[in-house]
Amino acid sequence: MTGRHRQPGLVLTDHHFDVPLDHDDPAGEHIRVYAREVVATSREHDELPWLVYLQGGPGFPAGRPVGRESWLDRALEDYRVLLLDQRGTGRSTPATRQTLPLRGTPAQQADYLAHFRADAIVRDCEHIRRRLTGDRPWTVLGQSFGGFCAVTYLSLAPEGLAEVLITGGLPGLDADADAVYRAAYPRMERKTLAHYDRYPGDETAARRIAAHLAEHEEVLADGTHLTVRAFQQLGILLGTGDGSHRLHYLLEDAFADTPDGPRLSDAFGEQVAAILSRAHCPLYALLHEAIYAQDGEATHWAAERVRAEFPQFDRHGAGGDSGSGADGGNEPGAGGDRFLFTGETVHPWMLHTHPALRPLRRTAELLAERKGWTPLYDAARLARNTVPVAAAVYHDDLYVDTAHSLRTARAIRGLRTWVTDEYEHDGVRAGGRTVLDRLLRLVRDEA
Repeated sequence: MTGRHRQPGLVLTDHHFDVPLDHDDPAGEHIRVYAREVVATSREHDELPWLVYLQGGPGFPAGRPVGRESWLDRALEDYRVLLLDQRGTGRSTPATRQTLPLRGTPAQQADYLAHFRADAIVRDCEHIRRRLTGDRPWTVLGQSFGGFCAVTYLSLAPEGLAEVLITGGLPGLDADADAVYRAAYPRMERKTLAHYDRYPGDETAARRIAAHLAEHEEVLADGTHLTVRAFQQLGILLGTGDGSHRLHYLLEDAFADTPDGPRLSDAFGEQVAAILSRAHCPLYALLHEAIYAQDGEATHWAAERVRAEFPQFDRHGAGGDSGSGADGGNEPGAGGDRFLFTGETVHPWMLHTHPALRPLRRTAELLAERKGWTPLYDAARLARNTVPVAAAVYHDDLYVDTAHSLRTARAIRGLRTWVTDEYEHDGVRAGGRTVLDRLLRLVRDEA
């Protein structure tokens, strides 16, 4: 259903596009991709260049704007903005535990989802661009995984691009999943210890929760089994500007006194369930490691395998073995070593503890075992790049390795970087107009 709506300062228009599931087979099956056009009320009838926003993820839809908030306020001064729900997300043809069984067996589901990586998203964008712009190039703003998609765009279809703006999303061009997580675990440790420096009492609170979880089964309201390893994943908050503060407030109200003794409070459990839930974004878990796969080899649960190289995450309250069972592993209570949070890693035990993933367990296993992943980046073409590109690289980004990003920045001809420690990974949202304005000035040689 196509509609047009108004908010104070905005006109929003729905767009639906039928695109090939496999762009190499345009006569084959098609799926639906949704995008929301946003334009300033005062410029509704102006001929404006387009800016398409590629959300982070994988597996997240574009944000739903309420007025001229955050980066959108700056973008609407110059552009007609397209907020894309990447294939499988939001109002596009969904891919969830409820819909994927329509595809058939787990093997058929895995084959279907193999068409949901950055290369397919870029080809969706090109299909849409030609429909909307009359084949004029447009500007891409890529946040996090959206930045990965933007680099794929530069590799596959630079003729469709007028400018590229990237925030926290310069991928390692040749970094496989093992290399990504081998660089990630030390960052997770640094971020945890920095949090404890800010809130020293939080390590005691985290240890107490871990010890409790090691001795008691806790099932959250949405059906999530909260194991020690699942609790560790609250460290994903530490990659955002306000995340350390949010984690602190969460930890300080964790327990309630009950007739059966201290138990985790309902308020704590509700907030944790919202953070850990994959109900709205199962592709985040199913395809997370596949976004790094380019050499034809299977990822084989890279984050789980590489974690074994960092035993400090599994000492005294952080989980014992690989946790393939429903209880998430053999998880002892708190002890003498540091309790470390983790971040955006995906593990096989999540297929048991997370209710939105349980029905997709075999599909996830097949994707982890899948071979034949094709390259997403063309280093030779990037070295000849002529599209203006600017990228914000966050100094110690929890989610994207800074060293990998800077190597890629040097490999893309003409790319200008802004390396900053003013923001965390969510700088384009937290920074309001500032981050996008800085990137626009860089890409236009005004700074």
